Amino acid sequence: MLASGIWVVPRVPDGLVPEIPELMERWKAEGTFQQSLELRKGRPRFVFYEGPPTANGKPATHHILARAFKDLFGRYKTMQGFYVERKAGWDTHGLPVEIEVEKKLNISGKFEIENEIGVERFNELCRQSVYEYVEDWVAFSERMAFWQDYDNAYWTLSSDYIQSVWWALSEMWKQNLVYKGFRVAPYCSRCATPLSSHELAQGYRDNVPDPSVYVRFRLKKEPNTSILAWTTTPWTLPGNVALAVAKDVVYIKVKEGDEYLILAEPRLTVLKEPPQVVERILGRDLVGLEYEPLYPYSVPEEGRAQYVVDADFVSTDEGTGVVHTSALYGVDDLRLCQEKGIPFKHTVGLDGKFLPYVDKFAGLHVKEADPLIIDDLKARGLLYKAETILHTYPECWRCKTPLIYYALDAWYIRTTERKAELIANNHATNWVPAHIKTGRMGDWLENNVDWQFSRSRYWGTPVPIWICEGCGEQRCVSSAAEIGLKDDADLHRPYIDAVTLPCEKCGGVMRRVPEVLDTWFDSGSMPFAQRGHPRHDSDLFEDTFPADFISEAIDQTRGWFYTLLAISTLLFRQNAYRNVICLGHVVDPKGKKASKSRGNVLDPNYLFENFGSDAVRWYFYTSTQIGENYRTGQDTLRETVQQFFIPLWNCYSFFVLYARLDFDPAQPSVPIDQRHVLDRWLLSKLSTLVAGVTGGLDSYEPVEPARRIQRFVDDLSNWYIRRSRRRVWKPESDLDKLAAYQTLHEVLATLCRLMAPFTPFVADAIYRNLSDGNSVHLADFPQPMPVQDSQVEADMARARQAVEAGLAARDASRLRVRQPLAGIALPGEPLPEDITAIVRDELNVKSVTFGAPVVDLDTVITEELKLEGLAREVVRAIQDRRKKLGLNVEDRIDTRYVADGMLARAVERHAGYIKTETLSVTLAPGRDESFDGEQMMLEGEQIWIGIKRHQ
Repeated sequence: MLASGIWVVPRVPDGLVPEIPELMERWKAEGTFQQSLELRKGRPRFVFYEGPPTANGKPATHHILARAFKDLFGRYKTMQGFYVERKAGWDTHGLPVEIEVEKKLNISGKFEIENEIGVERFNELCRQSVYEYVEDWVAFSERMAFWQDYDNAYWTLSSDYIQSVWWALSEMWKQNLVYKGFRVAPYCSRCATPLSSHELAQGYRDNVPDPSVYVRFRLKKEPNTSILAWTTTPWTLPGNVALAVAKDVVYIKVKEGDEYLILAEPRLTVLKEPPQVVERILGRDLVGLEYEPLYPYSVPEEGRAQYVVDADFVSTDEGTGVVHTSALYGVDDLRLCQEKGIPFKHTVGLDGKFLPYVDKFAGLHVKEADPLIIDDLKARGLLYKAETILHTYPECWRCKTPLIYYALDAWYIRTTERKAELIANNHATNWVPAHIKTGRMGDWLENNVDWQFSRSRYWGTPVPIWICEGCGEQRCVSSAAEIGLKDDADLHRPYIDAVTLPCEKCGGVMRRVPEVLDTWFDSGSMPFAQRGHPRHDSDLFEDTFPADFISEAIDQTRGWFYTLLAISTLLFRQNAYRNVICLGHVVDPKGKKASKSRGNVLDPNYLFENFGSDAVRWYFYTSTQIGENYRTGQDTLRETVQQFFIPLWNCYSFFVLYARLDFDPAQPSVPIDQRHVLDRWLLSKLSTLVAGVTGGLDSYEPVEPARRIQRFVDDLSNWYIRRSRRRVWKPESDLDKLAAYQTLHEVLATLCRLMAPFTPFVADAIYRNLSDGNSVHLADFPQPMPVQDSQVEADMARARQAVEAGLAARDASRLRVRQPLAGIALPGEPLPEDITAIVRDELNVKSVTFGAPVVDLDTVITEELKLEGLAREVVRAIQDRRKKLGLNVEDRIDTRYVADGMLARAVERHAGYIKTETLSVTLAPGRDESFDGEQMMLEGEQIWIGIKRHQ
């Protein structure tokens, strides 16, 4: 009887698993995603937050990684009965968008934006840019089966979203956490804006060559004596105002030629000649010494500069133990000069170029000026020596320009004031891998600095702070209505810049500060801003906060993960997420980061077309532990297909191939205790697998569950199906055959439900054919069945070990498995007879005994054993002919043969066995030209075999 809904599986093309693209259209037509949500409406929520991608760039292979893990848990929890909203989101502000637009306009920097394009036109182009690749992202997501609600996505550029962000900042303002400060910060001269500490962590370049120079600072009272200082930033030397030493370090005055040099005793190795020590001096005794300015540009008109001071940050680990201090270009430098009252002023402008009054280098970018400054110092006898070093240097995480440290006014949030709370909330969060909590994230929080949140740019959420032109009164607003605007007003620059407010203190005019917010503040506000909280949907926000789960790559530890934690701690006194999976990076097979210049970038569409998104997803789930990098290439993905998907598909093909002939799923189920031991073993293994996968996913540890599934498929393919072939081959239908069908059907259907969160396409394609067309994504996740039998599992494991030992003995004796042998003795306790029978059959021996000290194989081949072995060779040859002729597995055949000697005797003696195994209705000697035949050698003897379909 033909089973309902089961049809012939197409052959796997070119050795790869077909992805069944038709499923995408079927999901759309059926509304499968929407159905999966409707089925669970009103059930307990499982809350997932989507970290919004930047919408103005195309998706890449590394985006598959994070989205694979996000989708996995959304599907898993949905199948467990939770309501899992998958709200999409778009990160639309910030430098990534501005830089993209600048490239298209072939401009660079703030001057051209303001004077050639205009802020209004520039921001309009930015707005258009963020919509450019949305369709690509949606198509990409659908292609990898990442289900999200794009119809109700949140956009960080919307007025609704911006007002929630304003509200968040205003709440921090009320807590006195917001202030304006003059500080040194990492600064991008190309983008003309500072970066926060977590932005700084996003971009570093290794092995950057930089100058390493040692400079003489001549003492005013002893012109032939110099203090030796070291720097890797020669461009800061025109701004030098002091030299810093450590009070308790011993400094040495050495004679070298006609001059004297002073440096820390532990750093004498930097000298060009063996030192002639003249005097030892404590650092405290150097304090106050004045030296000649290197350049006149930082000599103050009033106050004192260019003298030695003591500082707590001076180290003798590198350099000379003397720190050249340029107040405005180093965090410690500025603090020191402010403490000592040393006057200072900028020598470099916001564009990273020397200001006009620095006449020797005016108009040069600092990095361009470095070699000229070195040459100038050398010409004036002030350069002791110059070298080049390779070190790790920060760069702008978006435009890749080397950063400089630069002092300027900026707005800050006092995150350090709540440091203990940040650490406690992080500690209460489940991190995978666990070491990130106290390692990378924990270290970051221990060294937390105040968040510099203002940016001197254009396309972003405007900082909602107004300052009175008259009295300096400050006000932070929380909504459009508060400043007299409609709810849907465009709150971006330049429109918001035109809004003035009356000063309640003096009656003067209040104007908005020009800065925009750090775009990370936007993304870190998404838990409440996506709902428009607190202006509306507050109940929904409370129902969906905090998230049960988020996931991104490890670089987001100091990015999105941190900003979510910081904002939620300051506003709600808890973290925004309970569980987080922190992923490694996608690199090439040699471990190198993907880049166009290296030619190692993998196009995601190429991977989808050639391997299927399920294969890429499965590789990410199984190839390495979470937190490690993924060495991704065509070979690794091809191996993934061959080692997992092909065996899985073959198991399914085997079942359908035979089940379509005589299996009716509606037949009464054969009781488990009446089934073959292989069935009971497989069902027990399946129940153990379900429990293991569920436990792993509940702990947010998906790698071992995926690997468990892969090992189970190997057991299914290489043990159960191989051992059960004869049970479904036989023409007669009995309870044993039915039990095999029912077991395999149940296992495959359950396996599909287990795999559905991991491999949505393949799982659904198989499941639909096993369940009258129903989607696996509307099914429930399986639960362990009461069929676990640890003794059967243990006995079968011992049996497989025994078979492995026996096959090794046969191999050592060069005896093929098709040749029957009399017996084998094996070590260990006896196994139950039904399992011992499997060992006998696998080893092709007549008897198996246990208890031997070592494996003892009887290698004597009698004539009867020889004939039986030859009969097996004949069966193999006939089966090969069947395949070559393209016969169906159920086709009966007529067989003719011509043979002499032992081969002829073997066929005659074992004719019944040969006919049964090959579905031969007749097996007769003699050549017949109407039969498709072939002459061949079997075991050194000639035989002609011809077959044709039985009429």
